[in-house]
Amino acid sequence: MHPHLWYPFTAAKTAPTPLKVKAGQGVWLELDNGQRILDCISSWWVNLHGHSHPAIAAAIAHQAQTLEHVIFAGFSHDPAEQLAEKLVQKLPGDLNRVFFSDNGSTAVEVALKMAYQYWHNQGQARSTFLAFEGAYHGDTFGAMAVGARSLFNAAFDTLMFAVDTVPFPATFQGDETVAEQERQSLAAIATQIDQAPHAYAALILEPLVQGAGGMRMCRPEFVAQVVQCCRERGVLVIFDEVMTGFGRTGDWFACLKAGVQPDLICLSKGLTGGFLPLSVTVATETIYQGFYSDEPQKTLYHGHSYTANPLGCAAALASWDLTTAAEPQFQALAALHHQGLARLRHHKGVTQCRVMGTIAAFNWVTDQPGYLNQWGQWIRQQAIAQGLLLRPLGNVLYVLPPYCITAAELSQVYDGIDKILAQAPDF
Repeated sequence: MHPHLWYPFTAAKTAPTPLKVKAGQGVWLELDNGQRILDCISSWWVNLHGHSHPAIAAAIAHQAQTLEHVIFAGFSHDPAEQLAEKLVQKLPGDLNRVFFSDNGSTAVEVALKMAYQYWHNQGQARSTFLAFEGAYHGDTFGAMAVGARSLFNAAFDTLMFAVDTVPFPATFQGDETVAEQERQSLAAIATQIDQAPHAYAALILEPLVQGAGGMRMCRPEFVAQVVQCCRERGVLVIFDEVMTGFGRTGDWFACLKAGVQPDLICLSKGLTGGFLPLSVTVATETIYQGFYSDEPQKTLYHGHSYTANPLGCAAALASWDLTTAAEPQFQALAALHHQGLARLRHHKGVTQCRVMGTIAAFNWVTDQPGYLNQWGQWIRQQAIAQGLLLRPLGNVLYVLPPYCITAAELSQVYDGIDKILAQAPDF
């Protein structure tokens, strides 16, 4: 361990020494010992187009020579305006008010504040949120509160506001229980709201894929029914698309794949193609009008020093063009993932195979499920030896590559996983 660094999600005393990366190109990372490893997880799901993409690097360099930053309270600039216009044109309905922040957690935090204050500005004390079991929305206090209680936030439990939760109908290939799971989940949502029809500010969900919760996937029709259920009862809907945005589900956004429009949507991770931290919370015109007032107390008093940073916006604009060109690639990845998973099914520990767009995952049968599972730690170590960057979520192994990965490279990923699983001891 470096004597001055504090690494994220790392038990410093027991964790292995971090691998030092010297360079990245396309899907490949080069370590300081010269070893090349294939980035199977897009470096925490942010890298859409491969490392060191020259188009994004050039856009950042050009912007840095023009305007590197300016306070975004009372000022504006072309990169932010152009990016907002592109987002609004692609998002459904009247999601047309773009609020910039820095990362996924803060994008969610902003959405929660918007939803809560929207009702407050109308004189309604709606202070409760609905969320799904197993959710993860970030590590700031509001984002933690609407996520699942777990080892990761247990120390802060007494500081988080209470949230009502409903079951998430996670499904997989060959699942014969999904329809009943969905019925029970929708019934739980309706019951919760009907019991206190004026208590709920919003329901928040990760549409189609619960990422950090284990790549748990649900069907698009279920997401559409959730939105309809909330619409009928006057409850706002927040889509946390921090991970699912920008092609990850096989469409630009999960809301488009589900054919619905939320009231608020949170976007980050792939927004800049993995180059710079940037996020947005996009609201409907109705939400925005709830703050448009002569009364100062109805203002959304929220901001960040680097809000709408021009360098980040320039990177996002370049990534946008690359994502547009990459539509055939991110739409084709699902079929390749299905082929890859089919090659792993002979392993007796492989179960609950599932694919959503560019994301593939399966569970490994073990007596010790959960994030501290030894199997997951063993996989990470074995993967490096095979030249692969994999980071299992407990006993869940997933593949979420950059869009530039070739069919041959993805086949190499599944070959490596196949070899690793063949050597897996019992855990």
